Amino acid sequence: MSNELRPARLVSPGQILRDELTARGWTQRDFAAILGRPEQVISEIIGGSKQITPETSLELSQAFGTSPEFWHNLEANYRLELARTQVQGDVIARRSRLYAELPLREMASRGWLTLRESVDELESEVANCLGVPLLPEPPRLAARLRGSSPRPALTYAQLAWLHRAEALAHNQTGIAPWRDDHLEPLACELAGHMRLAEDVALVPATLARWGVRFVCLRHLPKTYLDGAAFWLEEGPVIALTLRYDRIDSFWFTLMHELAHLAEGRSEAYLDQLEDGGEDETEPAPADLYKEAANRLASRWLLAPEAFADFVARTSPRFSRASIEAFAASQGRHPGIVLGRLQREGIMPYRNLRGLLVKVSPALVEWINE
Repeated sequence: MSNELRPARLVSPGQILRDELTARGWTQRDFAAILGRPEQVISEIIGGSKQITPETSLELSQAFGTSPEFWHNLEANYRLELARTQVQGDVIARRSRLYAELPLREMASRGWLTLRESVDELESEVANCLGVPLLPEPPRLAARLRGSSPRPALTYAQLAWLHRAEALAHNQTGIAPWRDDHLEPLACELAGHMRLAEDVALVPATLARWGVRFVCLRHLPKTYLDGAAFWLEEGPVIALTLRYDRIDSFWFTLMHELAHLAEGRSEAYLDQLEDGGEDETEPAPADLYKEAANRLASRWLLAPEAFADFVARTSPRFSRASIEAFAASQGRHPGIVLGRLQREGIMPYRNLRGLLVKVSPALVEWINE
């Protein structure tokens, strides 16, 4: 409850002015003559149709022996209270919250919702996008969110993105049944698509044959997500955002999300993988899950012993030719090797960026807005 003192009823500056004139026995014509103003101006101020300007405040202060601030504040406070009575309830506050927590215009441009003028209708549109009613705080979802900065565990924007990804996954057909023993052979088959950038186009069908639904849903502002792994009744889903449209980011994120499936039908994982993690003395449980997935994804991407030997033989001078030769020996695109070197801090991120080709051209049919 607010402790702010509010007037019991609105009293306009014009009423105060009329009382002052009555107390002095002045007519409006008299006062107009005193100020050197038309009588109509005095009548409009008293009637409330004309506001008291700073200049008029100075004139009134001289006429009545008061301070100019008295009349200026009287007018300002009256107009503020008048505006409060005209603003219905908490409509603006409710709209402000929605626009602060969600990229509504972006969502509207993608066809996720319609920007309604009525705040009740707008909240209904947003609730449909979220799949849950709006609450004072975002609900606790069965999800583990990884991020590098101290953001809330789950934002409404992230929930909107996840709900959209779930809907897209539900609509997929022709997906084989999933079994836990599919994980390693699936990873092995995916590794066969890592040599050429155009072979990224084979990934969705490969996942489907082994029982995994694949969703590529563009990054939504205010989510900061790279990918997610979650479960539907029908089986597991891997969803990517292509927040960084690079071959190294695509394969690392994909294999990281695939590694989460090793934990079985667990919580959903919403991952931010590109910006590092918090500096904590003891990793939180979610960090432990992330690190386990990182290790498994790294093993699937590049044989640990071969990569360690390559680094030992080549460091500190990693040329384009040396990276390409090692990548060819492993059946990998050189951008995957470069991304690993950069992620581990062995090479600066600015070096050999030409190897980090885009994957979106190979996924045109799968990218959803």
